Amino acid sequence: MSQSDASVQTRERVAVEVSDHVAVVTLTRPEKHNALDVAMFEAITGAAERVAVEPGVRAVVLRGEGPSFCSGLDVAGVMANQPGSDALMAPLREAVPNWFQRTAHRWLEVPVPVIAAIHGHCLGGGLQIALAADVRFATADAKLSVLEVKWGLIPDMAITRTLPRLVRIDVAKELAFTGRVVSGAEAFELGLVTHVVDDPLAAARALADEIAGRSPDAVRGMKRLFDESWTGSPEETLRLEADIQLGLIGTPNQLEAVRAGMMKEPARFTDPG
Repeated sequence: MSQSDASVQTRERVAVEVSDHVAVVTLTRPEKHNALDVAMFEAITGAAERVAVEPGVRAVVLRGEGPSFCSGLDVAGVMANQPGSDALMAPLREAVPNWFQRTAHRWLEVPVPVIAAIHGHCLGGGLQIALAADVRFATADAKLSVLEVKWGLIPDMAITRTLPRLVRIDVAKELAFTGRVVSGAEAFELGLVTHVVDDPLAAARALADEIAGRSPDAVRGMKRLFDESWTGSPEETLRLEADIQLGLIGTPNQLEAVRAGMMKEPARFTDPG
C-alpha cells in the first residue's frame, strides 16, 4: 500500500479507516457512550481481526466517538438480545478465548502496536479493551474503573492477560474489589495508562505515525518479543531475542533502515505480505 492509499470500512457500531499505514478504529455508538451490546461486541472483535491482517497497516489507534471511550457493558441491551441466564452463560463455556474475551483479547493478537485514546468513561469491559492496547493516552479527567463488582460479577474479558503486567497485585485487587472510579491522572499514577494528555487522539495518532515510519518487521518483532517473554524464563526469553534478531539481520527492511539512517533520509520499507 502506498503512502497515499486510504480505505474506509464501516461496520455496525465500529468504523475502520486506514491511511498512511495507520488504522484508526472508532467505536461509533456515541449516544450510548459506546456501551457494549451484542452488536458492539461483534463489531469490535471484527475490527481487531480485520486490522490484524490488513495489508500495509503498521500501527492502530483505538478510540471512541462522542463523549466517552467506552462505558462498559450495556446490561439492558445484552439482556434484550440474550434473554435468560442460560444464553448469557453459554459463551463462557466456549473454548478460550471465549466470545466475551475475544473482544479484548483480539487486540492482544494484533501483530502491530495498538494505541488507545481514552476520554470520558472507560469502564468495565471498556477498560478491559483499553488494557489490551500496547499504549494508552488518557485525559486527566477521564473516568476509569474495573466496574464488574457493581453487577456482582468478576472482570472476565482477558484481564488476567493485561492488568498483571501493569499494576501490583494489591492495586489490582483493590480496584476490582471496590469498582472504584479513578481519574485519568490517578490511573497514570497507578500504571493503568501510559500518558496523560489534553488530546489523546492527537497524541495517539502522532505516536502511530512515528511508529509507522519504522521498519514494520522490527516493530512486529519487538511486540512479539515483549508479549511472549514478559514473564518467561531466562532461557526462553534470551533464545527468543536471538531467534527474532536472526530473522531480521540482513533482510531488505533491516538494510533499508541502515541505508536511510546513514543517508539521513526517510526509509522506504516494504510491508509484510
